[in-house]
Amino acid sequence: MTDAPEAPAWLHRVHELGSSDRLRGAWPSPEPGARESAVLILFGPTDGAMAGLESLDEQGGGVDVVLTQRADAMRTHAGQVSFPGGGVEPDDADAVATALREAHEEIGLSPAGVEVLGALAPVALTVTNFAVTPVLAWWQQPSPVAALDPIEVAHVARVRVSDLIDPANRHTATHPRGFAGPAFTVDGLYVWGFTAFLLDAVLTAAGLTRAWNTDDRRQVPQRFLR
Repeated sequence: MTDAPEAPAWLHRVHELGSSDRLRGAWPSPEPGARESAVLILFGPTDGAMAGLESLDEQGGGVDVVLTQRADAMRTHAGQVSFPGGGVEPDDADAVATALREAHEEIGLSPAGVEVLGALAPVALTVTNFAVTPVLAWWQQPSPVAALDPIEVAHVARVRVSDLIDPANRHTATHPRGFAGPAFTVDGLYVWGFTAFLLDAVLTAAGLTRAWNTDDRRQVPQRFLR
């Protein structure tokens, strides 16, 4: 295997843009008093790129992102796809520490192999009144990860960026309560809501988004409406 490639230039563009409120766009900002949390948006070289069989490029080639699927028994957001993360604890030095700690607890991520590019501007998870700080990172040395606690995490996936930006894998998700936003259907995962918003915002800021049919509106599957 070759040495891990450096983070692509487009990922640094996301960090530069995301440290301001520009990445959030029309998504609501956190309310005063919202509980603080953080998620880890971890991009890394695919197995092919690590083996020297695939090259990183400015169209997102050779890169994947880590996603988790929450357990069906969770009280909130059951079965939904998310980034590793969780609430800030008193011993956490900052949002970066929270994101790395949660990723270690949830999927066994070794922080030693992670290059943190920085924290992005907090965004609101209004359903549960959280102020979520996305932490953008590059996986310099990918290590084995897995769902460590089946009560909380059912599945861990590394999803190719090239699949996420494929227009065939995108549509607008609609919710009976009036919500409408970007969604992805890829690798057997249904990504919508807060996680899909963050993915869409990051990929757009990176300059990777390809035109997709926003008029293709589909209701969120019934299993996620409870």
